Amino acid sequence: MVWLVVGCAIVAALVVAGTNAATIVTTKDAIVDTETAAAFDADAIVVLGASVFADGTPSGILQDRLDDGIELYRAGAAPKIIMSGDNSTVSYNEVKAMKDYAISQGVPSEDIFSDHAGFSTYESMYRAKHVFGAERIVVATQTYHLYRALYSAQGLGLAAVGVPSDYHAYSKQTQYDLREIPARTKDFFKTLFKAPSTFVGDFISLNQSGDVTD
Repeated sequence: MVWLVVGCAIVAALVVAGTNAATIVTTKDAIVDTETAAAFDADAIVVLGASVFADGTPSGILQDRLDDGIELYRAGAAPKIIMSGDNSTVSYNEVKAMKDYAISQGVPSEDIFSDHAGFSTYESMYRAKHVFGAERIVVATQTYHLYRALYSAQGLGLAAVGVPSDYHAYSKQTQYDLREIPARTKDFFKTLFKAPSTFVGDFISLNQSGDVTD
């Protein structure tokens, strides 16, 4: 029995190590700078959600992602931004805070789409393709997170590059890095089996005002 437990533990460790290595190695060259992303001819910039404070303002890590996405928009990387985050309850709405922030920075409201069901990194990528119809995207998030986002996007058939939003050091970075290890393994297999997102819903064309998604 002991050897069985040890054997299972070894196999699990190898799976985690292998899926993490595959995720990082196959996507690291798709992490680019703003200038390169601006020439990528993307359909949309996808800004990935993170926590929002009780007063509706973005946390530091989310503000960096938003500033990254706004910089990409101004550089001409794509004509539209998809704010993808968690709005699973009436009292918690990441995407509204994200859109409000971008508008406050001068981005036209009609160029911002709200993905209220981006409950996870994988689901944000799945919905970018299957709900919003994007074929080419630029992803805005921190480097540690980009590997997983790009792996999911590319595995789902999207042409994708990412621009890091590493503007600050974060007090919980070690926690984020550790949490990312099993998350990469989870999304590796979700991508392998093309698992649908929690909600799919009706198709939303990017060739219209993003205000229809408010």
